Amino acid sequence: MEPNQQIQLKWLNGKPQTSLGVTWGVPWQQGVLDRSETLALVSETGRNLPVQTWPLAYWPDGSVKWTAQAASFGPDISETYRITKASACAAIPGASLGPGTNPGLRMNETDDAVEVDTGKLICRFNKNGSEIIRELMIDGERVCSGMKLVGFLEETRMDGDVKVSREEPFEGYITMLTVEQNGPVRGVIKVEGRHRTVVTGREWLPFTIRCYFYANLPSIGLTHTFVYDGEVGKDGLKGLGLSFEIPLCGALYNRHVKLTGDTGLFCEAAQFISRQYAEYNTLYPRQVAGEAIGPEMDGNGREIDMVQDMAIWDSFKIIQDSADHYVIRKRTKPECCWVDAVHGRRSGGAAFVGGTGGGFAAGLRDFWQKYPSALEVDGLSKPQASLKLWLWPPEAGSMDLRHYDTGTHTVSSYEGSEELRSTPYGIANTNEIDLYCFGTTPSNEEAMKLVDKLTSPPLLVCHPQYYHAAKVFGVWSLPDRSNAVRAWLEDKLETVAGFYQNEIEQRRWYGLWNYGDLMHTYDPVRHSWRYDMGGYAWQNTELAVNMWLWYSFLRTGAPELFKMAAAMTRHTSEVDLYHIGEYAGLGSRHNVVHWGCGCKEPRIGMAGLHRFYYYLTCDERIGDIMDEVKDADDTTVKLDPMRAYFSIEPQDPFPTHARSGPDWAAFCSNWLTRWERYEDGFYRDKLLRGIECLKKMPFRLCSGPTFGYDPRTGNLYYIGDDNYSYHMVIAFGAAEIWIELAQLLEDEEFQEMLAEFGEFYHLSNAEKSKRTGGKITGQDWSWPMFSGSIAAFAANLKSDPQLALKAWRIMLDEQTVSFGRKGPLAISRVETPGTFAPLSEIPWITTNEASMWSLRMIESLELIGDYLAEAFQESNIIISKDGISK
Repeated sequence: MEPNQQIQLKWLNGKPQTSLGVTWGVPWQQGVLDRSETLALVSETGRNLPVQTWPLAYWPDGSVKWTAQAASFGPDISETYRITKASACAAIPGASLGPGTNPGLRMNETDDAVEVDTGKLICRFNKNGSEIIRELMIDGERVCSGMKLVGFLEETRMDGDVKVSREEPFEGYITMLTVEQNGPVRGVIKVEGRHRTVVTGREWLPFTIRCYFYANLPSIGLTHTFVYDGEVGKDGLKGLGLSFEIPLCGALYNRHVKLTGDTGLFCEAAQFISRQYAEYNTLYPRQVAGEAIGPEMDGNGREIDMVQDMAIWDSFKIIQDSADHYVIRKRTKPECCWVDAVHGRRSGGAAFVGGTGGGFAAGLRDFWQKYPSALEVDGLSKPQASLKLWLWPPEAGSMDLRHYDTGTHTVSSYEGSEELRSTPYGIANTNEIDLYCFGTTPSNEEAMKLVDKLTSPPLLVCHPQYYHAAKVFGVWSLPDRSNAVRAWLEDKLETVAGFYQNEIEQRRWYGLWNYGDLMHTYDPVRHSWRYDMGGYAWQNTELAVNMWLWYSFLRTGAPELFKMAAAMTRHTSEVDLYHIGEYAGLGSRHNVVHWGCGCKEPRIGMAGLHRFYYYLTCDERIGDIMDEVKDADDTTVKLDPMRAYFSIEPQDPFPTHARSGPDWAAFCSNWLTRWERYEDGFYRDKLLRGIECLKKMPFRLCSGPTFGYDPRTGNLYYIGDDNYSYHMVIAFGAAEIWIELAQLLEDEEFQEMLAEFGEFYHLSNAEKSKRTGGKITGQDWSWPMFSGSIAAFAANLKSDPQLALKAWRIMLDEQTVSFGRKGPLAISRVETPGTFAPLSEIPWITTNEASMWSLRMIESLELIGDYLAEAFQESNIIISKDGISK
């Protein structure tokens, strides 16, 4: 990029309506940005904004591949911005600050505390104990006196033949506080710890909290991660949340609670004005709106007495108990009943509590999508109230993390292993929270702007054409409707993605442990997904669904696709992957419960599935997870991925085994990510060593596909051919990772190996056997569509029209276009006495086929799109308003 060139940015979800801080990622073509160069952020009016930048990844030549940018945006937010190189910027360690006024975020660290001053807010952290945030101050006034992590453990044990349960509260305790980032625009505090029961002192449930600060803003962004390490069936997590203490002042009629409903706010005071009061009609609406009504209430003893005789409502709570229902309740005293105030459908997930001296608000993102959740206010009549934000409210009872059966069903229900290894030990969940401090009670309009920010998170993104030109994430195409053939295929891609977007809502794929995932296989008889049938239920990361959704976003920029892909990334990176314990670095294949399958493999949690979200949002938690899996191959020594599928001889000399794909391909994605993020030569060398091993195999990448493997060295060892199914090699992201890696390394032989594999895949069985002297018979090269992109890569590399046309024939075959072999890609409506409601469905759909076809089409359009019209003509495919025919 020349100094005068600019990268255009836009808001993902439209221009925000309130001041905010944002961090986002920008890719750079190889060789364009030197690490010594600095960047500037410019508004559409030409105004320079202070921007803090730092590198996220590097190209092999040492130039910067991805940068992170952080900026604070005031009320005069532009519709668009642009990033350009800056000639001079103030430097800070690990980042640069572009031109503009000094934003002035400061930190001060002592032996026992850290103070963050944004210029609008002062936040003091403790370095030990249970109180994570000591206090929050605005204009010298304390608006929050502490933040703790709270919850309830329900222990269930057997006393003889009697099951005995005991409930005990717990609090989070700090084990380490780290200042992760201390910049002039953005600061990050990371707090790690464990929860400890209040009575017995038992420690469990590791947690990580990250607090994000932006210059000149009175707010905090927060991510909360917990890891389950209990004994399933015995250690019940009955409540988990965050508690804030809020000092209150002023008369009770000037203390307010605001809770978000479906489209607006539930607003009430601790004590209402009496209808007998002379100014009731004037003051009551102001009171409900949250305004202070001080002087008007003085001077008339009788009327004050009437107000003081009104009931004092001390506690309020909103409980989202399903994706379609919440209830707001309130009560006067602990010994009194809760009164239902409102029943609604989907709450925005935020609460404000405060008095005449200001107040505090907290909001939980995806409040109803990740039900059950709750917000609770207590002590509104006291000098200090508490606001609890429940990630899992006590009213929901203990989480049930048990398996759905006591055995496996490998023959009937596609479960992957006879071993029952269903355990939640080591899975995690991350939630995002916004905190706001106020000097005065916010108006309803102001509060709703904050709710909009919570439910539609602001993010700056580049245009699809720029992402494509930067050549990141391998090979993918931009939408092209320049002719009827291309337009028809784009329509099909939109239909598939849109169908799943609708299914999430129609089938209510929501909940703390479910949100973000899709189901695997549809049951046309029951008109439902096979939610209760072994390996046909939740998809997890099977067949690289994450990649399909992220490529779909990159090429279109559609915010609804980003939301879908982001939710999937949060889910699959936490719930489907083990973070501690014997399976750390491995994940669980698809099952009725996400952690239920006995196959624990590296492909489920490989970094290649999550790096899209990391580079676009710069999310530190995803960065942690990608670091966690860098040595996932070590875990396979204890749990050989081929133990149930491959005859391992007793004298086998290898520490473990790995298939070229999906196992070694998953390692490649982990190592590539580690290498580009940290320029870590150790993992680069493991990548190169494995490639060199494959080059020396009798039939290179066509060999195996199972090999002996040594994680210490990264060496693959030849142990024969035709020893596993070849379609598994490329079905889980291997094609995407390898093509990207081959281009990155500029390794001609590796590129030739991939092309050789792509061409070989579609040879007849007789030709396969002939070329390999009978060593490879062609019996396990199924699902031709799975190889569409690697065959297209071969045709592109070799400039081979016949191979390109063959690849298109596979993709455009009438059976492949329906990718179900049972009917056209058409959404139908069904309503019978046997369906619970009118439904939309594609009766033959499977998510495996939907993901593979979409991925292969997106990639093939880029690689061999020039041959598409000829392929249609050759296949005698006719496009009409009713679809296609031959």
